[in-house]
Amino acid sequence: MFSPDQENHPSKAPVKYGELIVLGYNGSLPNGDRGRRKSRFALFKRPKANGVKPSTVHIACTPQAAKAISNKDQHSISYTLSRAQTVVVEYTHDSNTDMFQIGRSTESPIDFVVTDTVPGSQSNSDTQSVQSTISRFACRIICERNPPFTARIYAAGFDSSKNIFLGEKAAKWKTSDGQMDGLTTNGVLVMHPRNGFTEDSKPGIWREISVCGNVFSLRETRSAQQRGKMVEVETNQLQDGSLIDLCGATLLWRTAEGLSHTPTVKHLEALRQEINAARPQCPVGFNTLAFPSMKRKDVVDEKQPWVYLNCGHVHGYHNWGNKEERDGKDRECPMCRSVGPYVPLWLGCEAGFYVDAGPPTHAFSPCGHVCSEKTTAYWSQIPLPHGTHTFHAACPFCAHQLAGEQGYIRLIFQGPLD
Repeated sequence: MFSPDQENHPSKAPVKYGELIVLGYNGSLPNGDRGRRKSRFALFKRPKANGVKPSTVHIACTPQAAKAISNKDQHSISYTLSRAQTVVVEYTHDSNTDMFQIGRSTESPIDFVVTDTVPGSQSNSDTQSVQSTISRFACRIICERNPPFTARIYAAGFDSSKNIFLGEKAAKWKTSDGQMDGLTTNGVLVMHPRNGFTEDSKPGIWREISVCGNVFSLRETRSAQQRGKMVEVETNQLQDGSLIDLCGATLLWRTAEGLSHTPTVKHLEALRQEINAARPQCPVGFNTLAFPSMKRKDVVDEKQPWVYLNCGHVHGYHNWGNKEERDGKDRECPMCRSVGPYVPLWLGCEAGFYVDAGPPTHAFSPCGHVCSEKTTAYWSQIPLPHGTHTFHAACPFCAHQLAGEQGYIRLIFQGPLD
């Protein structure tokens, strides 16, 4: 697992802890990946450790005293209990860990800048008008610098003055051992899949992670004052396939080890060429269909395959079968007469979302993103947080809410007639 510029010098290859991949982007952001804003972010071992761990606890009786304690050169978390009392927990350097911070802010402490995901949006102009619910300093991931390179997640990130500030309204409490802990406004939710991230994966249970990395059942709504119950048997340790929800964007964590078993973009490209080499045909127009190259993934091509979502019959684009009285959205399949939406098919290009390397035989409904059967089956079972208190299954490639009985369909291609 080398970063591209390391391939010629394997001896210098840095250790890769894992990657975070934002759900809803099929391989890159709509306007291209730039700097710290991109659809996936690799966490490499830093040249020098920058992790921190809690040390001294101060109880200050005035906000001024609290400010004096939390100096700019030292990381600290301030818990405001009331106007009269603030508890400040100082953090000290930890030479055994690396810290990575994620949030909406573009300030320098944030390593990976994440903005709200708008389902199916093809350009950033679609995303700018939304009032963001993602915290500016949403969470931090702490990775052990020594094998097995364990990664743990904590709610909230340190700001430019190295402070995390939990105001009066934030849920916070004293723990049994006299330490402080708390939750951020919209919370950081995590789901660890059962059986890892493989073709046998099953969804786990969504939990909330506290500022100190403890695990809780979900609050009644996203920003309720009352915390959930502590789940002592679970930890904040990320596993291959763990999902992290920041209330506006969901990230998939893949370990370096897990990624080494995932299909590569080269493999997906080979599968695309294999389908095209079989020369699937439109059963009505008899023209040959072909999936467009991975680079042209938002422009409908004239050879593009289209599918009837109710039956799975794949055709080329055509104009007949429109049901006028149904707003023109539903079509009648010429093969089997079943009526339903008719959409272009797109290959799922983000390899990190695949649970296996199977052929692209199934498509998510209603968006038409195509991938392996096991991958569609897995994602269609996962309830992803939506808004402040609902959950629904969505396509990982475009974040559209899934529809229909299963949320996906098996594709029925017609081969060439000769």
